[in-house]
Amino acid sequence: MALSGSALKMLQASPDLILTMKSRSLGVVMDPIATIVPQKDSTLALLREAQQRGIALFHLTLNDIDIRDGRAVGQASPLAVANDDADWFRLESPQDMALGKLDLIFMRKDPPFSAEYVFATYVLQRAQAQGALVVNDPQALRDVNEKAFTAWFPDLTPPAIITRSIARMRDFLDEQGHIVVKPLDMMGGHSIFALDRADKNLAVILETITSGETRFAMAQRYLPEIAAGDRRILLIDGRPVSPALNRVPRGDDNRGNLMAGARAEICELTPRDIQICERVGAELAVRGVAFAGLDLIGDYLTEVNITSPTGIREIQKLAGVDAAALLFDSLLQRLA
Repeated sequence: MALSGSALKMLQASPDLILTMKSRSLGVVMDPIATIVPQKDSTLALLREAQQRGIALFHLTLNDIDIRDGRAVGQASPLAVANDDADWFRLESPQDMALGKLDLIFMRKDPPFSAEYVFATYVLQRAQAQGALVVNDPQALRDVNEKAFTAWFPDLTPPAIITRSIARMRDFLDEQGHIVVKPLDMMGGHSIFALDRADKNLAVILETITSGETRFAMAQRYLPEIAAGDRRILLIDGRPVSPALNRVPRGDDNRGNLMAGARAEICELTPRDIQICERVGAELAVRGVAFAGLDLIGDYLTEVNITSPTGIREIQKLAGVDAAALLFDSLLQRLA
């Protein structure tokens, strides 16, 4: 990746010196940047926008962050990104940094939402207490589970149950006739099944989704409107970005996830969409969630994504709306 002389000088400096060279700094906690799919990755879009605004970038994984004597610290690698999906980043050697010295920290580690993810939020909460603005708020990351948080808005969601009990899931299926079951801790359409009473795989799917009744899982009424798409609406400080991203499943699949092969298109927000965004967005804003993605099928809210919401690249490509720029407009106002 070709870098300017000033960019090379910045990358090769110590983190403390970089913090004095740039007006703002951003640390991103994520999966290793070499493993992302750059053509689709929303985190990369955010990093490119930050760099364009002159913000110094630092890369961290969960292995790089610690709490030492109450202080959040990390092995931070100076990072530069490029608008080249074949050669999209450069990292320099990691060096010790007090995470609270960063202006911004993005938590963009993809699920699974494991105990390790929760432990990482404790590190970020200490960094927040020591001066960094963490996106999203670490307490909210623990509290706002992407599937379970829909239970805070039962009038906006399809009938649903969260349980470890196979018998109660079967009873729910008997009531609804056709359901979708999914784990609470995954993303991207992983381990999502549509079931009806006649499905001969019913027993093994319920055993698998609950890990033999040792893990909570969710079942929702199947919404036939999924054939028309699963809408992702991005929220910035609780306010929706328009238009939305509509993800239309393949003909042989029920999942409206781009990772599962769904087709991306854009759509305007309906009055019902706006009503849902106002209700959920107000609650998220109170909880310190600067960036979220709501999933809607038909007239119903199905998920609330705050761990690492995606859709930025597709909305920009299809509609010319730059959600990354809108987010940084908001964040930099808060830092001013």
